[in-house]
Amino acid sequence: MSDTSHDHLTLLGRAAPLPKDPASAKLERIPNRAGQTNYVVRLTCPEFTSVCPLTGQPDFAHIVIDYVPGDWLVESKSFKLLMASYRNHGAFHEECTMDIAGRLVALLSPVWLRIGAYWFPRGGIPIDVFWQSGSPPDAAWIPAQDVPMYRGRG
Repeated sequence: MSDTSHDHLTLLGRAAPLPKDPASAKLERIPNRAGQTNYVVRLTCPEFTSVCPLTGQPDFAHIVIDYVPGDWLVESKSFKLLMASYRNHGAFHEECTMDIAGRLVALLSPVWLRIGAYWFPRGGIPIDVFWQSGSPPDAAWIPAQDVPMYRGRG
């Protein structure tokens, strides 16, 4: 971990417009000062929005990301802007979910990361997407995501 200052951050503490799409969103990181400790960081986006690439209809999800950081943490403002950049982006549920996970893994090189994307039904079918980078470390407490699955009526 060579970055000890925050001079490299371009979004934190500055006015930043919403990126027009995920490809133009800049995801940034900050040093993890507790790098030798296995602990979990949870990022939750309960109002994630994208659009269907075929119909243009909105899709909504509750996204929960847990990761055990290595040398880096995601800078939260850049993460919020990334998530908001999907609002008008046409992509299927699986593509959005895996793009977010891939961006975080590439930026942070975490010890472990999992994403649970709980998509609200359209056409009566919820499509939930789950991925993790491998087994979590033994010493880390990994809480349940506790997002109820869609149960239909009743």
